[in-house]
Amino acid sequence: MENSEVIEHFYGVYLLYSMNPQFKGRIYVGFTVDPCRRLKEHNAGKEHKGARKTSEKGPWNMVLIIHGFLNKTSALSFEWAWQHPHKSRRLKHIYVSNAKKKLQQKRKIRFHLSVLSEMLKIGPWCRLPLTIRWLDYEFYEEYYRYVSAPMHMPICYGKIISKKIKQTNNIQALNKLSIICFLCNSLLEKEQSISCIRPNCSLIAHLICLAQLFCKDNMILPIEGICPACNINVLWGDLIRKKIGCYGNLEKVSNDENYI
Repeated sequence: MENSEVIEHFYGVYLLYSMNPQFKGRIYVGFTVDPCRRLKEHNAGKEHKGARKTSEKGPWNMVLIIHGFLNKTSALSFEWAWQHPHKSRRLKHIYVSNAKKKLQQKRKIRFHLSVLSEMLKIGPWCRLPLTIRWLDYEFYEEYYRYVSAPMHMPICYGKIISKKIKQTNNIQALNKLSIICFLCNSLLEKEQSISCIRPNCSLIAHLICLAQLFCKDNMILPIEGICPACNINVLWGDLIRKKIGCYGNLEKVSNDENYI
Protein backbone atom coordinates (compact mmCIF):
# COMPACT_ATOMS: atom_id res chain seq x y z
CA MET A 1 0.00 0.00 0.00
CA GLU A 2 2.90 2.35 -0.73
CA ASN A 3 1.91 5.87 -1.84
CA SER A 4 -1.65 5.30 -0.58
CA GLU A 5 -3.66 8.35 0.47
CA VAL A 6 -4.75 8.34 4.11
CA ILE A 7 -8.32 9.60 4.59
CA GLU A 8 -9.97 10.40 7.92
CA HIS A 9 -13.64 9.92 8.78
CA PHE A 10 -14.05 7.46 5.90
CA TYR A 11 -17.43 6.26 4.63
CA GLY A 12 -17.33 4.67 1.19
CA VAL A 13 -19.53 2.79 -1.28
CA TYR A 14 -17.52 0.44 -3.48
CA LEU A 15 -17.83 -1.65 -6.64
CA LEU A 16 -16.40 -5.19 -6.69
CA TYR A 17 -15.59 -7.13 -9.86
CA SER A 18 -15.22 -10.92 -9.83
CA MET A 19 -12.03 -12.27 -11.39
CA ASN A 20 -13.22 -15.89 -11.07
CA PRO A 21 -13.47 -17.40 -14.62
CA GLN A 22 -16.78 -19.02 -13.70
CA PHE A 23 -18.28 -15.72 -12.48
CA LYS A 24 -16.07 -13.22 -14.32
CA GLY A 25 -17.86 -9.95 -14.87
CA ARG A 26 -20.15 -10.39 -11.86
CA ILE A 27 -20.23 -7.23 -9.79
CA TYR A 28 -21.21 -6.31 -6.24
CA VAL A 29 -21.94 -2.95 -4.57
CA GLY A 30 -21.27 -2.50 -0.86
CA PHE A 31 -20.54 -0.06 1.98
CA THR A 32 -17.39 0.12 4.13
CA VAL A 33 -15.44 2.26 6.56
CA ASP A 34 -12.24 0.32 5.77
CA PRO A 35 -11.76 -0.71 2.10
CA CYS A 36 -8.65 -2.86 2.68
CA ARG A 37 -10.24 -4.89 5.45
CA ARG A 38 -13.56 -5.25 3.64
CA LEU A 39 -11.97 -6.62 0.45
CA LYS A 40 -10.13 -9.26 2.51
CA GLU A 41 -13.44 -10.25 4.14
CA HIS A 42 -15.18 -10.64 0.78
CA ASN A 43 -12.39 -12.85 -0.53
CA ALA A 44 -12.31 -14.90 2.69
CA GLY A 45 -16.01 -15.82 2.40
CA LYS A 46 -19.15 -15.44 4.51
CA GLU A 47 -17.59 -17.39 7.39
CA HIS A 48 -15.15 -14.49 7.80
CA LYS A 49 -17.67 -11.60 7.60
CA GLY A 50 -17.81 -11.61 3.80
CA ALA A 51 -21.22 -11.10 2.15
CA ARG A 52 -23.32 -14.11 1.24
CA LYS A 53 -23.64 -12.93 -2.36
CA THR A 54 -19.88 -12.75 -2.85
CA SER A 55 -18.95 -15.94 -1.02
CA GLU A 56 -17.19 -18.53 -3.22
CA LYS A 57 -17.41 -16.28 -6.27
CA GLY A 58 -14.00 -14.64 -5.88
CA PRO A 59 -11.32 -13.58 -6.02
CA TRP A 60 -12.88 -10.14 -6.03
CA ASN A 61 -11.22 -6.92 -7.10
CA MET A 62 -12.35 -3.58 -5.63
CA VAL A 63 -12.16 -1.41 -8.74
CA LEU A 64 -14.01 1.77 -7.72
CA ILE A 65 -15.09 3.51 -4.52
CA ILE A 66 -17.17 6.62 -3.85
CA HIS A 67 -16.24 8.44 -0.64
CA GLY A 68 -16.77 11.78 1.07
CA PHE A 69 -20.09 10.93 2.74
CA LEU A 70 -20.40 12.81 6.00
CA ASN A 71 -22.03 9.97 7.94
CA LYS A 72 -22.94 6.30 7.73
CA THR A 73 -26.62 6.91 7.00
CA SER A 74 -25.83 8.99 3.91
CA ALA A 75 -23.46 6.33 2.56
CA LEU A 76 -25.89 3.47 3.23
CA SER A 77 -28.75 5.22 1.42
CA PHE A 78 -26.44 5.75 -1.58
CA GLU A 79 -25.43 2.08 -1.46
CA TRP A 80 -29.06 0.92 -1.42
CA ALA A 81 -30.06 3.07 -4.40
CA TRP A 82 -27.04 1.91 -6.41
CA GLN A 83 -27.90 -1.71 -5.60
CA HIS A 84 -31.61 -1.30 -6.36
CA PRO A 85 -32.12 1.32 -9.10
CA HIS A 86 -35.39 -0.39 -10.11
CA LYS A 87 -36.77 0.26 -6.59
CA SER A 88 -35.44 3.80 -6.12
CA ARG A 89 -38.04 6.42 -7.03
CA ARG A 90 -35.25 8.68 -8.28
CA LEU A 91 -33.75 6.10 -10.65
CA LYS A 92 -36.68 4.22 -12.15
CA HIS A 93 -36.39 6.20 -15.39
CA ILE A 94 -33.03 4.60 -16.26
CA TYR A 95 -33.95 1.01 -15.53
CA VAL A 96 -35.12 -1.43 -18.25
CA SER A 97 -38.55 -3.01 -17.86
CA ASN A 98 -37.93 -6.45 -19.34
CA ALA A 99 -37.20 -8.95 -16.55
CA LYS A 100 -34.58 -10.88 -18.55
CA LYS A 101 -32.75 -7.70 -19.49
CA LYS A 102 -32.79 -6.67 -15.85
CA LEU A 103 -30.87 -9.81 -14.89
CA GLN A 104 -28.38 -9.36 -17.73
CA GLN A 105 -27.80 -5.67 -17.03
CA LYS A 106 -27.50 -6.26 -13.29
CA ARG A 107 -24.26 -8.17 -13.86
CA LYS A 108 -22.62 -5.68 -16.21
CA ILE A 109 -20.15 -3.11 -14.98
CA ARG A 110 -21.09 -0.59 -17.67
CA PHE A 111 -24.68 -0.56 -16.51
CA HIS A 112 -23.69 0.06 -12.90
CA LEU A 113 -21.38 2.87 -13.99
CA SER A 114 -24.23 4.47 -15.95
CA VAL A 115 -26.44 4.21 -12.85
CA LEU A 116 -23.67 5.80 -10.79
CA SER A 117 -23.31 8.71 -13.24
CA GLU A 118 -27.05 9.33 -13.12
CA MET A 119 -27.08 9.25 -9.31
CA LEU A 120 -24.33 11.86 -9.12
CA LYS A 121 -26.40 14.25 -11.25
CA ILE A 122 -29.61 14.22 -9.22
CA GLY A 123 -30.56 15.23 -5.69
CA PRO A 124 -29.73 14.71 -2.95
CA TRP A 125 -26.47 13.11 -4.10
CA CYS A 126 -25.48 15.87 -6.54
CA ARG A 127 -24.98 18.26 -3.58
CA LEU A 128 -22.64 16.01 -1.61
CA PRO A 129 -18.84 16.59 -1.52
CA LEU A 130 -18.04 13.17 -3.01
CA THR A 131 -14.89 11.81 -4.62
CA ILE A 132 -15.04 9.11 -7.31
CA ARG A 133 -11.87 7.06 -6.95
CA TRP A 134 -10.64 4.28 -9.23
CA LEU A 135 -8.58 1.71 -7.34
CA ASP A 136 -7.47 -0.41 -10.31
CA TYR A 137 -5.62 1.34 -13.13
CA GLU A 138 -6.59 -1.19 -15.84
CA PHE A 139 -10.27 -0.68 -15.06
CA TYR A 140 -9.73 3.07 -14.92
CA GLU A 141 -8.25 3.06 -18.44
CA GLU A 142 -11.05 0.92 -19.81
CA TYR A 143 -14.09 2.38 -18.09
CA TYR A 144 -13.32 5.96 -16.98
CA ARG A 145 -15.31 7.39 -19.88
CA TYR A 146 -18.50 5.78 -18.55
CA VAL A 147 -18.47 7.82 -15.34
CA SER A 148 -19.36 11.51 -15.23
CA ALA A 149 -19.86 13.76 -12.22
CA PRO A 150 -20.56 17.42 -11.28
CA MET A 151 -17.60 19.80 -11.38
CA HIS A 152 -17.17 19.83 -7.59
CA MET A 153 -16.72 16.03 -7.46
CA PRO A 154 -13.18 14.95 -8.45
CA ILE A 155 -12.63 11.71 -10.38
CA CYS A 156 -9.21 10.30 -9.49
CA TYR A 157 -7.08 7.16 -9.29
CA GLY A 158 -5.11 5.81 -6.33
CA LYS A 159 -5.12 3.52 -3.31
CA ILE A 160 -6.50 4.68 0.05
CA ILE A 161 -6.18 3.85 3.73
CA SER A 162 -8.97 4.87 6.13
CA LYS A 163 -8.05 6.44 9.46
CA LYS A 164 -10.05 7.13 12.59
CA ILE A 165 -10.21 10.71 13.81
CA LYS A 166 -8.16 11.61 16.87
CA GLN A 167 -8.94 14.98 18.41
CA THR A 168 -5.93 17.01 19.49
CA ASN A 169 -5.74 18.82 22.83
CA ASN A 170 -6.13 22.14 20.97
CA ILE A 171 -9.41 21.04 19.39
CA GLN A 172 -10.72 19.73 22.69
CA ALA A 173 -9.85 23.02 24.40
CA LEU A 174 -11.53 25.08 21.66
CA ASN A 175 -14.72 23.06 22.07
CA LYS A 176 -15.14 24.61 25.53
CA LEU A 177 -14.84 28.24 24.40
CA SER A 178 -17.59 30.76 23.66
CA ILE A 179 -16.95 33.11 20.72
CA ILE A 180 -18.63 35.69 18.48
CA CYS A 181 -20.13 34.83 15.09
CA PHE A 182 -18.34 36.59 12.20
CA LEU A 183 -21.66 37.08 10.35
CA CYS A 184 -24.31 37.93 12.96
CA ASN A 185 -22.03 39.19 15.77
CA SER A 186 -23.90 37.18 18.39
CA LEU A 187 -22.47 34.78 20.95
CA LEU A 188 -22.07 31.15 19.90
CA GLU A 189 -20.82 27.94 21.43
CA LYS A 190 -18.01 26.05 19.75
CA GLU A 191 -20.38 23.15 19.06
CA GLN A 192 -22.51 25.51 16.94
CA SER A 193 -19.62 27.05 15.04
CA ILE A 194 -17.84 26.45 11.76
CA SER A 195 -14.50 27.82 10.56
CA CYS A 196 -12.71 28.19 7.24
CA ILE A 197 -10.54 25.40 5.85
CA ARG A 198 -7.65 27.83 5.38
CA PRO A 199 -5.33 27.72 8.42
CA ASN A 200 -4.78 31.48 8.84
CA CYS A 201 -8.37 32.57 8.11
CA SER A 202 -10.19 34.34 10.97
CA LEU A 203 -13.67 33.09 10.04
CA ILE A 204 -15.70 31.57 12.89
CA ALA A 205 -19.47 31.66 12.40
CA HIS A 206 -22.73 29.91 13.19
CA LEU A 207 -23.15 26.85 11.00
CA ILE A 208 -26.59 28.04 9.95
CA CYS A 209 -25.39 31.59 9.24
CA LEU A 210 -22.72 30.41 6.81
CA ALA A 211 -25.08 27.86 5.24
CA GLN A 212 -27.61 30.61 4.52
CA LEU A 213 -24.86 32.76 2.99
CA PHE A 214 -23.71 29.89 0.71
CA CYS A 215 -27.16 28.61 -0.31
CA LYS A 216 -28.40 29.67 -3.73
CA ASP A 217 -31.58 29.08 -5.74
CA ASN A 218 -33.55 27.66 -2.81
CA MET A 219 -30.93 25.00 -2.00
CA ILE A 220 -31.53 22.93 1.12
CA LEU A 221 -27.80 22.39 1.58
CA PRO A 222 -24.99 24.48 0.06
CA ILE A 223 -22.33 23.03 -2.24
CA GLU A 224 -19.69 25.75 -2.12
CA GLY A 225 -19.21 29.45 -1.52
CA ILE A 226 -16.82 32.36 -1.00
CA CYS A 227 -15.44 32.69 2.52
CA PRO A 228 -16.53 36.12 3.82
CA ALA A 229 -13.26 36.53 5.73
CA CYS A 230 -10.51 35.50 3.28
CA ASN A 231 -12.47 35.56 -0.03
CA ILE A 232 -11.44 32.10 -1.24
CA ASN A 233 -13.81 29.54 -2.74
CA VAL A 234 -14.41 26.57 -0.43
CA LEU A 235 -16.51 23.41 -0.62
CA TRP A 236 -19.16 23.01 2.07
CA GLY A 237 -18.14 19.39 2.56
CA ASP A 238 -14.56 20.42 3.36
CA LEU A 239 -15.82 22.86 6.00
CA ILE A 240 -17.94 20.13 7.61
CA ARG A 241 -15.07 17.64 7.58
CA LYS A 242 -12.88 20.17 9.38
CA LYS A 243 -15.64 20.78 11.94
CA ILE A 244 -15.92 17.09 12.83
CA GLY A 245 -12.19 16.80 13.38
CA CYS A 246 -10.61 15.82 10.06
CA TYR A 247 -7.56 17.57 8.59
CA GLY A 248 -5.64 17.42 11.85
CA ASN A 249 -2.46 18.65 10.16
CA LEU A 250 -3.85 21.85 8.70
CA GLU A 251 -0.74 23.76 9.73
CA LYS A 252 1.08 21.88 6.97
CA VAL A 253 -1.28 23.14 4.28
CA SER A 254 0.22 25.81 2.05
CA ASN A 255 -1.08 29.33 2.34
CA ASP A 256 -0.79 29.69 -1.42
CA GLU A 257 -4.06 30.37 -3.25
CA ASN A 258 -3.43 27.41 -5.56
CA TYR A 259 -4.10 24.77 -2.88
CA ILE A 260 -7.84 25.38 -3.06
